[in-house]
Amino acid sequence: MESPTLADWVGDVRSFTGRQWQREPALFTPEALAPPFDLDELDAAFDSGLLRTPYLEMVRSDKVTIPPESFTTSRVVNGTTHHGFADRAKVLALLRRGATLLLRCVDQWHRPTGEVVARLSEELDRRVEAFFFVTPAGGQGLAVHRDDADVFVLQAAGRKTWYVHDAPAAADWRLGELPDDERSPLRLHGVLEPGGVLYVPRGFAHRAVGAGGLSAHLSLTVRDLSVQDLRGALERQLTEDLGLPARPLGEAAINDACAALLDHARARLEALRPEDLLHAARAARVGPPIAPAPPQTLAEAARSWESGAPAAGPSGPPSLGRTWRKLRGAARVRA
Repeated sequence: MESPTLADWVGDVRSFTGRQWQREPALFTPEALAPPFDLDELDAAFDSGLLRTPYLEMVRSDKVTIPPESFTTSRVVNGTTHHGFADRAKVLALLRRGATLLLRCVDQWHRPTGEVVARLSEELDRRVEAFFFVTPAGGQGLAVHRDDADVFVLQAAGRKTWYVHDAPAAADWRLGELPDDERSPLRLHGVLEPGGVLYVPRGFAHRAVGAGGLSAHLSLTVRDLSVQDLRGALERQLTEDLGLPARPLGEAAINDACAALLDHARARLEALRPEDLLHAARAARVGPPIAPAPPQTLAEAARSWESGAPAAGPSGPPSLGRTWRKLRGAARVRA
């Protein structure tokens, strides 16, 4: 099934970009739209036995640090002890005591989520990441805080009450929890039901409290540019195609390199437009799309090796299939 688009979440994209995008928080109730990752997929991740830190952590809004050993276990593999594997029983016990489960970068290890992230990244021309939160009723994983990203929240299970406050009053705002003396006006207060979508613009302070059942939601964070991103893009633009030796020898050569660098940068800077710099910075920030599905499964590959069919894929080093057949044939000759 094709991954959902932005229009599937917010309806009229033109209206959304003109009214809400980076301006105003909003709640949406799309019809029959389920997140790609939910509690069943979470159970499957636990069942796989491969879910481990740093992809999961447990958090509380009361500044209590939950050490990884409180929700993970260790395993011995080939005589070596490895730590940080998710322990579902420990996670459930902490959830019952009010903690929140946070899964990081779900798009890196859950293919359907990765496909949704890749599509949204292409639509918005920005880097997107996926996080999954599970919170008990009355629980709050994070205190009121600001994110350096626009956020789309897709409710998967239970209900969660959201409080979204105003944007920062100054341009030099900070990430993370709001200082105790900052009182940001409330802009949105609502309960997100399963299938609902919440949009929080970048920098708008917010917090969420479990309102009923075991609340679970997928957060798609849309990363935008910082001044540091623009500086990096400017440096790359001014030095592109410079062609100077990396290590000039002697004072005269170093002076010549300085002059060449300045002349090149002046010429490039004169022709560089703001939109060129913006495009270059965005291109550097947006990650590559998710890799396409492999051309054949391992089972298909095994069948082709047994039948002697040529291996799929471009020419290059001998395939494992051809190598395996040669070894098998040599063994028969020796026998």
